[in-house]
Amino acid sequence: MSTRFQIAVLLSLMINAVLFGIGMIIVLTIPDLAQNAKYLIPLVIGCSFLITPFIAWFMAPRMRNRHWQNRNHKTGSFR
Repeated sequence: MSTRFQIAVLLSLMINAVLFGIGMIIVLTIPDLAQNAKYLIPLVIGCSFLITPFIAWFMAPRMRNRHWQNRNHKTGSFR
């Protein structure tokens, strides 16, 4: 298994929890959606499982690179 895949698997647990939580908050706090919660909660679960691997695969290389967002491109040094 590649390092990127291993990091993506570890990230997917956290990403899935966050996506599920955001979806549940949206469904349960909006009254019109809360009326159809018995249909929307399984949809939120399914969507969070479907979206999670793509986000984790995208984020995994950034977890390996120490300074991926702090790079100063003009001088080549770090902030």
